[in-house]
Amino acid sequence: MTTIAEEILLLAYDEAEGRQLIGSTELDAALGGSLLAELAVSGRIDLTNKKVIVLDPTPLGERELDATLALIAAETRQRKPDWWVRKLYSSGLRRRLLSGLAERGVLDERRRKILGIFPSTRYPERDPQIEQEIRERIGGVLTGAEPDERSAVLIAVLHAAKIDRKAFPGADKARIKEITEGSWAADAVAKSIAAVNAAVVGAVVAASVAATAGTS
Repeated sequence: MTTIAEEILLLAYDEAEGRQLIGSTELDAALGGSLLAELAVSGRIDLTNKKVIVLDPTPLGERELDATLALIAAETRQRKPDWWVRKLYSSGLRRRLLSGLAERGVLDERRRKILGIFPSTRYPERDPQIEQEIRERIGGVLTGAEPDERSAVLIAVLHAAKIDRKAFPGADKARIKEITEGSWAADAVAKSIAAVNAAVVGAVVAASVAATAGTS
């Protein structure tokens, strides 16, 4: 089973060429937010009161999720979701997830050098069935099917990072808004979706500001 973060990666990369379809700023923020979202959906943390609180420190058996849960549990202060998304924001996380998908045979890892100098790695799909199943599930929700929590959170994170425009360009904007606002869901789920959505947006803005300041 793929994690929400892995599903985001598969949707954010071109299947044939294995290149990113969006900027690293948006993608890395989405990956950080998706780790929080998956822990919330799995009942390990609570996001409903503007702070991230550990409810159950039991590992889930997935490396990145368990490392994130342990990191949150070890923090001496209660932090807001956007603080955690910024802390988790890392190109290293992206590379680890991509390498993990390659090790499992979902992606192919192709290293090359541009102009014979600059290293570059592409990740074309080796097993297209995984992404196809994700697209069928999410496509069904976007056209009216009742969303489960994981699908709703995935859509919310995709939307917050503007990945939905690339992954599902023909999707109904009103339907995406309905899902991300959580009007269909129980109050706790709706609050979790809203918290992750806001945290990812905040991380994208903060990273963009920092990058602009660094080049000025």
